[in-house]
Amino acid sequence: MEPDAWGNSTAVNEFILLGLTGNIRLQLVFFVVFFFAYAITVGGNFSILAAIFMEPKLHTPMYYFLGNLSLLDIGCITVTVPPMLSCLLTHPCRFPYAACILQLFFFHLLAGVDCHLLTAMAYDRYLAICQPLTYSTRMSREVQGALVGICCTISFINALTHTVAVSVLNFCGPNVVNHFYCDLPPLFQLSCSSIHLNGQLLFVGATFMGVVPVILISVSYAHVAAAVLRIRSAEGRKKAFSTCGSHLTVVCMFYGTGFFSYMRLDSVSASDKDKGLGIFNTILSPMLNPLIYSLRNPDVQGALKRVLTGKRHPV
Repeated sequence: MEPDAWGNSTAVNEFILLGLTGNIRLQLVFFVVFFFAYAITVGGNFSILAAIFMEPKLHTPMYYFLGNLSLLDIGCITVTVPPMLSCLLTHPCRFPYAACILQLFFFHLLAGVDCHLLTAMAYDRYLAICQPLTYSTRMSREVQGALVGICCTISFINALTHTVAVSVLNFCGPNVVNHFYCDLPPLFQLSCSSIHLNGQLLFVGATFMGVVPVILISVSYAHVAAAVLRIRSAEGRKKAFSTCGSHLTVVCMFYGTGFFSYMRLDSVSASDKDKGLGIFNTILSPMLNPLIYSLRNPDVQGALKRVLTGKRHPV
């Protein structure tokens, strides 16, 4: 065994990713499907960014956070899908050890920022609906930037902690990862050393990155629901709820699959199930987000039409 660049002793200097299927014909079908899914996702999220940039009505805190969410979706799918597409054309799919560790770090960094950004968006909706008179001062540009900075800092610490903890594990073989990207549960299954500490860190990380944000989001929307129900006008209640519906849909999708992915370390067959969850997290969710946020929003729809047709906003 030779020490690698990360400082642990291991006989493994590369991993072999099994990918989604071993069927050659299905691999070609998956390549075409996920290539177009990647192109649609990147194009859709860039369209949302362009719409937010060009439409004055969208220069608000809610859409500032949505723009950051679109950037995260582009980053998250780019970290996982292009390597997966390459693996669908390469047999076997060999992934260098260092590349696997880097992919793990950036995936958890971007997904972690996503977790806390959704919390910041819930806080924004709480202030807008429950504290409308002080909303502009409580959600100033400085506050928006500070919230995004806090999201990035917490996520960076979490991702770095998991990455360092995995990099000191011993991998002496086998080196076959039953997944289409490098993630914690499938790598834990290949470790020759104890993963007890890693499991504890994952539990703590899931608490701060999942449980705490879900509690904060739930508390925010409990106050929002109470405030909306006090509105006498049915049209007013509908308008208030419509501003929250898209965000709640994304929250349910994101956290639902996330909890299933990282709360089943005791299951030997977890990585087989995680392939489907991974597809949802890394491909379908980022692809659906632009559609969810624009489906019932006339301002976004109008801005997107102007982006696609090249028309300027009417003065």
